[in-house]
Amino acid sequence: MKAFIGIDVSLASSAFCVLDEHGNILKRAQVVSEPEAFVAFLRELPWPIEAIGLEAGPLSQWLHRELAEADFELVLMETRQVKAVLKAIPVKTDRRDAEGIAQLLRMGWIRPVHCKSVSAQELRALLSARGAVQKAALDIEQSLRGVLRNFGLKLGRISPSRYEARVRELLADNAMLEAAATAILKARAALRAELSVLEGRLRDLARRDEVCRRMMTMPGVGAVVALTVRAAIDDPARFRSSRDVGPWVGLTPRRDQSGERDLVGHITKAGDAMLRTVLFQRGDGDDASGSPLLAQSLGFAGGRPAWAKARDGRGGAPHRGGSSPHVDGRHGLPHDPRHGNGRDHRLSNELGI
Repeated sequence: MKAFIGIDVSLASSAFCVLDEHGNILKRAQVVSEPEAFVAFLRELPWPIEAIGLEAGPLSQWLHRELAEADFELVLMETRQVKAVLKAIPVKTDRRDAEGIAQLLRMGWIRPVHCKSVSAQELRALLSARGAVQKAALDIEQSLRGVLRNFGLKLGRISPSRYEARVRELLADNAMLEAAATAILKARAALRAELSVLEGRLRDLARRDEVCRRMMTMPGVGAVVALTVRAAIDDPARFRSSRDVGPWVGLTPRRDQSGERDLVGHITKAGDAMLRTVLFQRGDGDDASGSPLLAQSLGFAGGRPAWAKARDGRGGAPHRGGSSPHVDGRHGLPHDPRHGNGRDHRLSNELGI
């Protein structure tokens, strides 16, 4: 008798459901969400384990790694697919979710998710910390702008290096506002200092990584973008072609049934949100040299994706400056006639696909 085990993971405890090959429930249990408790429960089962599945989530990669070291093979199941199936359950509880996961595993209606390596997870943690500190610094700057606006004091467009000097210049004759702004400026200075440290660490990591150094030779790609791609892709062998990366990230041009490309295009919620964000920012920015290359490297044949053009009100007009001179001319990127203008081939080399 083969056992199929579904696990619904929660922070404190996790629900286990063990099914046989006919879908009958053999055992249910509530186990503390620690690898040692999981291993002890699995080793006590009297049935041979055919498959163990759990939904991909914040704790799943940690549990996957720990159980793999204990010689158990887990299947990480795609979150959106599992959620769509479990929505059909009339009464939703952890026990029923674990049973639903086990049934999906038994029937083979699963889409396995790649479990990232420890190094990729650590790099992602560093990138997430950098993003959180940067957001906090920007939020506190915007809050001070809002305070000053109530008194008709406008900072205007100003570089981060001149921000504090401009604020103090506007508040030179108002002791009350200067006292209020000083506290915010001190917090901002601390955040900016920590952000500088994190960005320096990321630049050092990018310089020491051969793949990141090659990616940074592409216009518009810096250390943060290169490391984000590195952490998200992790294992390039997962992709048959670099053109599979765009849809995996969630940046896919929409096509109607006749095969015509829709003007608006489509951004899905699939893939890595952090990677999708940095690629969208670079692919939709004002950098005429970097934007077309990133967009076309991810499979967009027309430079900027259609949804970016439509948002700007330019319809199908080409991105300013064009893309061809920046790809094979001024920036000196190699042209390979076997791969059109060489963009797809270049990104394939960078990622090892």
